Amino acid sequence: MKYLFVFFLCLMNLLFLASCAKSPTGRNQLKLYSNSQLAGMGEQAFDSMKAEQTVSSKPMSNLYVQCIADAITQHVPKSVFAGEWELVVFDDPQVNAFALPGGKIGVYTGLMEVATNQEQLAAVIGHEVGHVIAEHGNERMSSNALINIGMEVTNQLLQTNQIATSNLIMAGLGLGVQVGVQLPFGRTHETEADLIGLELMARGGFDPRESMTLWENMAKASGDNRQPELLSTHPLPATRISNLSNNMDNAMLFYNAATIKPNCS
Repeated sequence: MKYLFVFFLCLMNLLFLASCAKSPTGRNQLKLYSNSQLAGMGEQAFDSMKAEQTVSSKPMSNLYVQCIADAITQHVPKSVFAGEWELVVFDDPQVNAFALPGGKIGVYTGLMEVATNQEQLAAVIGHEVGHVIAEHGNERMSSNALINIGMEVTNQLLQTNQIATSNLIMAGLGLGVQVGVQLPFGRTHETEADLIGLELMARGGFDPRESMTLWENMAKASGDNRQPELLSTHPLPATRISNLSNNMDNAMLFYNAATIKPNCS
């Protein structure tokens, strides 16, 4: 127990000292990497994916997704990315999409079976771009780096003091960090990206109320094949819908003020 306390004390001190940034929602953030470093990593990862995965050759699908992405990304602050965003539709049945630093967006064709209209797809793309705006990738990499340092320091301390149960203690620390730090951290990121994406889609002229329908569709598509929220990096669909509903009034103000309502379909 003493070593568990020492580990978390060291870890919290490191996180406190390094947490000097704020997320778009006002949350303290730890960011150890520069924007140029993250953009370079994003470009490399995107190039690898394009080389390894099948890119859709269907013009109508590409134009449809591009139209939605263009309406979303024009509302991204230039401080996040000032260039032209690159969009690729991957011909793959997985229900997924992503955005990467450096202005990269990927959408899988399987997502369009669940996001059944332009508003629902806008909610997903807005969410993924929200991760980039909030620099969640930087934050995850930074926190993992400090966690690894803390784990290594604790392991060296145990070995130096020849603690017989050092392996058991390290295993317990690993589980504690996962359930107590990393998983809640992931859920926080997902919730934050949901809210940023909600505003982005509304500013882009897409009805934000459809974001809740999207998560109803997601819940149906996944069935009962879900872990308890405590053991997951993502909030349950019902939690997402509740959070979106609580922020809908503000989103509707942006939607009603939008001068252009896209007709991408």
